[in-house]
Amino acid sequence: MEFGIFEFLKLVGALGLFIYGMKVMSEGIQNVAGDKMRNILSAMTSNKFAGVFTGFLITTIIQSSSATTVMVVSFVNAGLLSLTQSIGVIMGANVGTTVTAWIISILGFKVKMSKLALPIIAIAFPMMFSGSKRTKDWGNTLIGFAVLFIGLQMLKEAVPTFSAEQLTFLETFKNLGIFAPAAFVVIGTLITIVVQSSSAAMALTLVLCNQGVIPFEIAAAMVLGENIGTTITANLAAVVGNTNAKRSARAHLIFNVTGVIWMLLVYPLFLKGVIFFMNGYTEFGDPTTDPQSVPIALSIFHTSFNIINTSIMIFFVNAIKNIVVKMVPETEDQDEYSLEFISDGRPIANEAGVEQARNEIKRFAQIISKQTTTARNLFSSGKENKKERKGYISKLRKVEENSDRMEQEVSDFLSKISRDQLLSSSQIDEVKSLMRASHEIERIGDIFKGMTFTIEKRYEEKIWLTADQQADLHEFLDVVDTAFGVMLSNIDADKVDLEAAQKAEKAVNQKRKELRKKHLNRSEINAEGVSTGEILAYNDLLASMERIGDHILNISEAFSEEAE
Repeated sequence: MEFGIFEFLKLVGALGLFIYGMKVMSEGIQNVAGDKMRNILSAMTSNKFAGVFTGFLITTIIQSSSATTVMVVSFVNAGLLSLTQSIGVIMGANVGTTVTAWIISILGFKVKMSKLALPIIAIAFPMMFSGSKRTKDWGNTLIGFAVLFIGLQMLKEAVPTFSAEQLTFLETFKNLGIFAPAAFVVIGTLITIVVQSSSAAMALTLVLCNQGVIPFEIAAAMVLGENIGTTITANLAAVVGNTNAKRSARAHLIFNVTGVIWMLLVYPLFLKGVIFFMNGYTEFGDPTTDPQSVPIALSIFHTSFNIINTSIMIFFVNAIKNIVVKMVPETEDQDEYSLEFISDGRPIANEAGVEQARNEIKRFAQIISKQTTTARNLFSSGKENKKERKGYISKLRKVEENSDRMEQEVSDFLSKISRDQLLSSSQIDEVKSLMRASHEIERIGDIFKGMTFTIEKRYEEKIWLTADQQADLHEFLDVVDTAFGVMLSNIDADKVDLEAAQKAEKAVNQKRKELRKKHLNRSEINAEGVSTGEILAYNDLLASMERIGDHILNISEAFSEEAE
């Protein structure tokens, strides 16, 4: 049979239709699952065994190991999963992807699903126009499922039948001896990298085997390569992530490559085991002589390999972690105030975008709360400590500049998420709350900066804070610290303690009144030695700290609105 450009385009088009169906189905399932999927991933990773089960469960549900691993990397980037937890989930995802191979092998080759595809689309099509988002998502899932099998059927029809003479090129690879499997591992890897889907690469391999184009031994080696090729997706996603996100993606690569290496060492024996099982314990024939049996045999090979590999490697999670930590070291020039979770301005995956922003805000809230220590040092710096005073002023101003940048980038990031993703009503409320919180943090940075100008101007006029004033301001900062502590607890809490936040803010207001009155009493006693500038400057510092208390309360209120 001739295989020209037109036939090649038909093959690529059929593969594209299969990939599109897989994508639509996977995204539909993810949308149906919604927050539940994210909650499962966050909650069910208490240990490495639970992580493996979680990875298997999620991949089985959404039918995409690539989507699972990208989700895992994004969760690591957002600080929702530790590196150790992510490795277990990735291992489980490798086992979960074997379910896809079984679905394709059974429904795609043993059952004529393509005949049911159009009736499924007929049922699903009206669902896409429903007013209910959930019904629409189910409609997309069903249409994706149908298109997937239409694509598979077209793929089977697009693969030509080659004569024995036309397949002599395979002998070149077979003549490589023990290196022959490794050669086809490389081919399988490259195919998966090109199509960006291990499921699509697996489907293509199954079709080629079923049509008798390639034998079982070659197909099994290609399947091993597809296990390596699928890691490219997570590694590409991690390019925009932080250090731990990159480490998680590298762990996926190490896990899969290590598995392929040991499998190649026992490859002939393992294949004999699969053939023995097929002949002795199934109703199917020998995959080396019966092409129709190859899809089931490959699924058995794929499943047994991934289960055994995970069963072995799960005991080496810490070793993998140590390797990737050395592979991807912390950047030495990491700026304390640089954005950590959304440094590239793009979410790695839809599922964790809001959480990335939340953790960035939490991190800057922690940084801004520590500036009370810098303010204490600034208030205590006398005329003899000019160099130290300039250092404290510079630090507070740098924090303000970076809080401005944080607010802008977080707002842009959240706006992008809102535009590009279909968010639930609760997620929309969360985005609004996070935007408000980032603005309030930025305002606190502005106030700290304003206090530096007050101090600077006062010291230029040779007006120094007295020991009593320093003690009072330190006392006020203690009250502000308490308010910051309540705020940070509320950011982390499932339920915001708004009453505690309001109580802390009232304490700040009360302290300002108390210190203002105390200062006026001191000024009356020493009326001749107190300038108007000194009174105004001191009162300005008190007012600034009270305004900080107001913004601290606003942050707790923002997270309270999100929780409602």
